[in-house]
Amino acid sequence: MTVTDRTRQTPAPPGRAAPRTGLVLVACCLGQFMNVLDASVVNVALPVIAGDLDFDRHNLQLVNNAYTVVVCGFLLLGGRLADLFGQRRIFLCGVALFTLASAVGGMADAPGTLILARAFQGLGAAVMAPATLTVLGTTFTEPGARARAYGWWSAVSGTAGAIGVLAGGVITEWFSWRWIFLINVPVGIALLAAVRWVVPETRPKGEGRAHRRLDLPGAVTVTLGLMGTVYGISESHVHGWGSLRVLGPLLAGAALLAAFLVIQARFARHPLVPLKIFRNRSVAAANLVAFFGIAALFSTFYFFTLLLQQVLGYSPLVTGLSYLPLSLGMALGGWGIASVVPRTGPRPVLLGGLGLSAVALFWLARLDAGAAYTVDVLGPAVLLGLGMGAVLNATTNAATAGLPAHQAGLASGLLNTTRQLGSAAGLVTLAALSAARADARVSAGADTTDALASGYGLALTWAALFAVAGLVAALFVPVRERSSTPQGTATSLAA
Repeated sequence: MTVTDRTRQTPAPPGRAAPRTGLVLVACCLGQFMNVLDASVVNVALPVIAGDLDFDRHNLQLVNNAYTVVVCGFLLLGGRLADLFGQRRIFLCGVALFTLASAVGGMADAPGTLILARAFQGLGAAVMAPATLTVLGTTFTEPGARARAYGWWSAVSGTAGAIGVLAGGVITEWFSWRWIFLINVPVGIALLAAVRWVVPETRPKGEGRAHRRLDLPGAVTVTLGLMGTVYGISESHVHGWGSLRVLGPLLAGAALLAAFLVIQARFARHPLVPLKIFRNRSVAAANLVAFFGIAALFSTFYFFTLLLQQVLGYSPLVTGLSYLPLSLGMALGGWGIASVVPRTGPRPVLLGGLGLSAVALFWLARLDAGAAYTVDVLGPAVLLGLGMGAVLNATTNAATAGLPAHQAGLASGLLNTTRQLGSAAGLVTLAALSAARADARVSAGADTTDALASGYGLALTWAALFAVAGLVAALFVPVRERSSTPQGTATSLAA
């Protein structure tokens, strides 16, 4: 995905005023809020959904993974579509698909229907999310204004996940789990109207068909490769790692991902990911940090929710309220660190944030049926929020450092894809480990609640190790050095 130097805006038609930038910002942030919120709002309702639709416990994580894997696979292609066929047109298509899939999910009467609806929600999100960044890049052309707009967009991305858990609890407790999907319908319709009215259209330079080149082989291979890998991991706790049901998908996924890299390096005339971008050390390290950090954070949302409900016996509403300290911590961690990163550079912030997160996750992994919220849950929830809020802010800074303006969109799309991949891979890996531990404890005669607590504790321990892996990756983020500009505010990265 690229920014303004590769697109041109179509003038507003007669009778229509120039785009109002404040409303454009609101529309883009609302679109991103819907994307991220929907990835987490389902978590609180999962136990209720499982009982209502008769889900098998081992397949319950597919409700989340059907969304995240499709988003991950198509996110970069979605950005390319916005570049080639117009930002408003693609934004509208993404919102429409997301809204329609939400309606189907809310009316689902079988596990397969809900999983399919979640997959199409993911496809809509993959088209919508990069379009929001493209719109911001073409609307806010002054550097300071663009930085503030991207700051709001990043803040929404960071806090929507935690807010979604609270919203999911309230909706599930007071209404029905179906409304966590159906609420998107009126919001989506309002967003469609807003995008149609306030978002300007763009066209690429040279509108002939020769310029509309899509890397479809790349998109297909990376999507199928991720799906095969995720499916193989999710089946490992049922059939064992040596089973063909597991090894087959894993090997096929690895081969497809390898083919994707070959296509990007040698054959794609317009690659989804020009591999030379990874020569930028800050970009490469920041994406590695993002992978492990999001694998830890969003996996924690899933297991923390199940632990609160199935081990501690909290209702969906109380579970949602229990997330408030984590949500506030993420907001404070993200906004409070915003003025620090330009002075210190992202590396110290990443190290501190990931260190706090690892401590919090090791602490949460010790919870059992006798845990008290104020003594055993509140402290690590606040620490995790503060740590991950700081990490989300600093990774965005590091992932775009030292790049020319025309690669800013590509860097943003790559970072979002890495985050989605971390979320999907982390969840299925930890779900497999958790289920295997719980099954083994039940087979050994343990109480079901104790077995679940042991399984969720193992998953949270591995989430902490993911945070530690991210901390190690953060050591490779270049040090930020101040340059000698007249104002003394510009910075550069140095090894």
